[in-house]
Amino acid sequence: MTTIGFIGLGLMGSGFTKRLRALNYRVVGHDLDAARVAAAADWGVEPAPSLTALSAEADIIALCVTTSDAVAAVVTGADGLVASGKLSGKTVVDFSTTEMAVTHRIAAAIEAVGGHFSDAPVSGGPGAAETGTLAIMLGGSDTAVAAAMPMLEQLGRATHMGAIGTGQATKLVNQVLCLTNYCVAAEALRLAQAYGVDAAKIPHALEPGLANSAVLQAIYPRMVDEDFAPRGYARQILKDFEMLHAATKAQHLALPMSAQAMTLFRLLVAGGDGELDGAAVVKLLPQVGDKA
Repeated sequence: MTTIGFIGLGLMGSGFTKRLRALNYRVVGHDLDAARVAAAADWGVEPAPSLTALSAEADIIALCVTTSDAVAAVVTGADGLVASGKLSGKTVVDFSTTEMAVTHRIAAAIEAVGGHFSDAPVSGGPGAAETGTLAIMLGGSDTAVAAAMPMLEQLGRATHMGAIGTGQATKLVNQVLCLTNYCVAAEALRLAQAYGVDAAKIPHALEPGLANSAVLQAIYPRMVDEDFAPRGYARQILKDFEMLHAATKAQHLALPMSAQAMTLFRLLVAGGDGELDGAAVVKLLPQVGDKA
């Protein structure tokens, strides 16, 4: 039985590990938050007291943590995976959304001790992780991708985009298309409400046409219901926007729409709503009465 070592047992990590356990993988988990480790034991994740212990047990090591600094600490920190001395011949898969410079640095460190690495950011959220319907964007060598692919194919649609870093570059494209659309959906909701439209019917009405999107079907209804319980955090969306604009600055790319969306999420987080779902961005747009 293949053993997966999974690092990061938050919202996404919980979805991943529930899916992996349902598929009868043995999963050994580690998180800095002991409460998350205890919760994951309820669905069969075995606790690893350290990254060294996890590395010794795992055939494939996966991580899904919040920031690039956290990714670097897990891999190259004093008590990290590289220092464990247990990576030779093993594959490390980073599901996190990570800065490309960090991705290249940790890949080199893993390969230097005989391991393999793939950057594999995802889109779809915790629910898609649990149901195995994620979009998985892969960067890495053919060897690294081949080693992880039997697992990845059961977590969603995994597409090998090219060399190390191309997974993260594809995730930037995803964020332009997806996260900017949060703000567009918020504008559309306020427009519908202003003219007396039953806003809850919009996703059904527009589904056959060109306005349809995953955001319209999944995020817009949360805005209608004012359901801002986090499936993902607004602060993480802002982090991804900041990462996007830092990456594109070096290429002198003009991204005016995503720049405006980033400003809205800065306002949302600065206003104290960083722990809410990204759908809460609609709160920034005032609701007006029927103008018809």
